[in-house]
Parts: sequence; structure tokens; C-alpha cells
Amino acid sequence: MLVQLSIRDIVLIERLDLSTAGGLTVLTGETGAGKSILLDSLTLALGGRGDSGLVRSGAPQGQVTAVFDLPKDHPARRVLTDNGLVDDGDLILRRLQLADGRTRAFVNDQPVGLNILRALGTALVEIHGQHDDRALVDPAEHRALLDAFGGLEADVRRVSALWDAWRAAEKAREDQQELVERVRKEADYLRHAHQELSALKPEEGEEERLAEKRAVMMQSEKIAGDLQDVHQAVAGPNSPVPDLAAAIRRLERRAGQLPSFVEPAMKALDAALVQLDEARDHLEKALETAAFDPKELERSEERLFALRAAARKYETSVALLPEVAARFADELKALENGEDELKRLAAAAGEGASAYRAAAEALSAKRRTTAEALASAVMAELPDLKLERARFTAEITSDGAGGLEGIDRVEFWVQTNPGTRAGPMLKVASGGELARFLLALKVALADRGSAPTLIFDEIDTGVGGAVADAIGARLSRLGRRVQVLAVTHAPQVAAKADSHLLIAKDDVKGEERVATRVTPLSADPRREEIARMLAGAAVTDEARAAAERLMKGAA
Repeated sequence: MLVQLSIRDIVLIERLDLSTAGGLTVLTGETGAGKSILLDSLTLALGGRGDSGLVRSGAPQGQVTAVFDLPKDHPARRVLTDNGLVDDGDLILRRLQLADGRTRAFVNDQPVGLNILRALGTALVEIHGQHDDRALVDPAEHRALLDAFGGLEADVRRVSALWDAWRAAEKAREDQQELVERVRKEADYLRHAHQELSALKPEEGEEERLAEKRAVMMQSEKIAGDLQDVHQAVAGPNSPVPDLAAAIRRLERRAGQLPSFVEPAMKALDAALVQLDEARDHLEKALETAAFDPKELERSEERLFALRAAARKYETSVALLPEVAARFADELKALENGEDELKRLAAAAGEGASAYRAAAEALSAKRRTTAEALASAVMAELPDLKLERARFTAEITSDGAGGLEGIDRVEFWVQTNPGTRAGPMLKVASGGELARFLLALKVALADRGSAPTLIFDEIDTGVGGAVADAIGARLSRLGRRVQVLAVTHAPQVAAKADSHLLIAKDDVKGEERVATRVTPLSADPRREEIARMLAGAAVTDEARAAAERLMKGAA
């Protein structure tokens, strides 16, 4: 529930720190005192539309902070978790309204987008009034409210799961049908392509290997002649090896006469012979490697060109030809087995449809029973609210299409008087009637499908004493289950409150302006305020006595 509301520089409020309790809290005060400012401020903190006009004149910005105490399993905490926000205690919503019209939002002191703030606000607070535009009058939400009243959430989850399973099965059937039809149309082309690629037998990495082999053979052809000429020069008839060997022998015969002259030259010539011998070996190996069969080059080129032609034909790369061949094989196999698979998938989709339909119809039957119970609960509240001749119904229409939440559309209808035409609640009921219908509906729903904090904005406007007393009694009953804040002008409602806040507008000392203040009332001041609500500006002893009776009667 809402435990604290802090407001800074919003319209007539300069500084306000307000603690709120459970049960029924009423806000009273003269018209124009600032009750609507409190609601506008709270709405801003809950993600409502910002407006530069909310900032107090002369202030650069306004700020509203709302603190909520929630149980661990409250849906708002899932919003925090889903958005990676801190969740370690109270939930604190803060909104800055800048004088230039811009706003900033924070949750637990972390900056957030307005959509997150609104999602939290929707889960935390409901605001109801004569022109309510929230869930109770939104037909899109009526089905969820009816399910909450009947405790049908588990049935709805089961129907949703069956819907998802059915749609998945139907999608698989449609995909298979499309595949079978496409393959059937392309059967001749697929068979030809499969035969061609099966004969070609492309291998992974084959293009790179063939291209490298072709490049080597072509380069070998170019250098083979040079290698042969050099080999002839080193090892052929004109080789210098015999002359060098003869020269070494001549020097050996002179080695004994002048060793220091001869031996260095002999060693150098001997090394030259060794190097020439090594060069000859290398040249012979190179010639052996460079030797190739021209037909082998021709075969490699034919294979490479065939692979590249197939890649162009099938609009792919040579590297992907094995995958293309496998795909053609799979599609031909699909053609062969497709009809059987299609029959199996069609049967599965049919079973899914039957399971969904059975569960959806069972849920629909429960909803109709629940709709009668909800109508009875709401109708039981109407006589005391001076709507004894009105009727409330939860209209259910079912269609064949269905959806995640079943086959039903739910809308709350009312008939305000016998002989008048029933219709959607928002269209048929007047402002005062709508407020009372909403209160009766909210009492019937109680804490099922409800936010933890309910705010009722002057729903007692234009009603007499008995109706106001009935409204107060019902707000008090609601307050035993959820936190209720009610802006009221009815003393009968104010007398039923657990807490009473007086909203007043006072002159600011030393300045030519006024400010709104909020004062929690204890017993005597509260009796005086209720007496004022009864008597007007001049509070009499009779009004005080009447206020005392109202308070005692509510105790």
C-alpha cells in the first residue's frame, strides 16, 4: 500500500510530507482547497502525463515521491525484476516535473523510462471517479476481472498453453504443406539437379586444392626449361667439374714443395666441387618435381571448370555445392515422404484444435456461471445505493476463432431503469450512476484483481444522505481488504473513515500568495470538520451533535 507521499513545488503545494495508513482514509476540505492537486501529484508519480503548469510559480521544478510497502509476491516486484531494477524493500517512485515541460522518472533511485513507471503505477494504484477511464470501464479488461472474481486464472493459463501448442502444430502443418507443394512443382528440376550434382560429387575444399595444383603445374611448366639448362651447365658435357678435379690433382703433386701456397687453394677448390655436387642433386630433384603429365593439368582444369560452372548454374559458391546437393536430396526425400508427414502433422494439428476447443468451451461455461455470480454480487449492492431498479450483467459473446484467453469476449452492461435499453456501462449510466455502479462492482470484486491502493475521487457527488451513507459503508468494507483513499464532500462518508485528512488553503505569511496544507485530524477536530460539512460555514451545536452521532454510528 501507499505509505508516504512527498510533494515539492507542485501548484499550491510548496512542501508536503504525508504518511498514509491502511483502511479507509478520507480527504475533505472546501472546494478549491487543493484536493485535486494531491491526486494530480500522485498521478504524476504513477506515470501520468506531465505538464509544466504543475510546477509552482517561481520554482524551477516540482517533485513527487510515492513510497509503497508491498508483499514479496506482488506483481509490481516482477516488473522490477524484468527490468533489472533494485528490489530490496519499499518501492519508491519519484517523478521530476521541470518548468520547461520535461520530466524525469526514477524507481528506487534508478532512472527509468515512462513506460516502466506506468506499468508499476497500474499495478499499484487504481483511481476511480465519475469519469473513470481505468479497468472497470475498459471492456478490454472485463474478461480478466471476471476471471479474477471466479478464480479462473489457472484455467486461463491452461487454455493459453493449449492455444500456443495448437498454433505451433498448425504452423508446422502449414510449413509442411508449403514444402510439399513447392517440391511437387519443382520435382523435375530437383531430380535433374540431384542427378547432376550426384554425378559431379563435389567435395569440401576441392576448389582450393585443384586451384593450387593447377597453379603449381602451370608454374612448373614455365621454369622447367631453365632448370634443365642450369643442370646441363652444372652436370653436362661442358661441366667445370672435370677441369676442377684435374686442377686439384696438379696442386696435390706440388703440395709437398710449398704447402702454405698450395693448400688454401686446394681446400677452396675442393669445397667448390662439393657445392657443385650439391647443386646438381638439388637441380635433379627440382626437375623430378617439376615433371608432370600435361594430361593431368588438363584433367584438373576440366574438373575445376566443371565445379565452377555448377556453382554459377545453381547460384552458389563451389564451397557450398555439397550443401546444395544435400538440400536437393532432402527435398526429394521430402517429396517422397512429404504426404505421410503432412498427414501426421495434420492429425496433430487437429488434436491440438480439439484439445483447445474443449478447454476453451469448459472455461466459457465456467465464465458464464461466474458472470451470474458476479451479477448477483453487484446487484446485492445496488438497492442501498438507490439503484434498486437497475440491473448489472456481464455479457459474454463467444466466437469460433478463439485466442490465448479463450473464445469469450466479456463486457459489463447495465440497465438503469425498467423499460430502458441495456448497454455498455460507460455509455448507458450517467456520471453519478456510473460512480455507484463502479463502487458496487469494486465491492463485489474486493481484493480479487485489485491494486493494493484504491482512490475514489468524489464518487458521492450529487447523492443524498442515505446513498452517501451506503457509499461510506462500502468504502469502509473495501478498506478492510485494501487501502482506500476517498476524496469526499459527504459527511456520511467522512464519518466512516479510519483516518481523516483536511485539505485547506492558507495565506503564506509575508507573501502575496496562498499554499495548500494537509492536516491529519484527531477526534475533536474531525468532529468539527464533519459538522462543517453538515452545516456549511456557520457550524452550530446541532451540527456538532449530528457529527457526533455519525461518528458513533460508524464506530
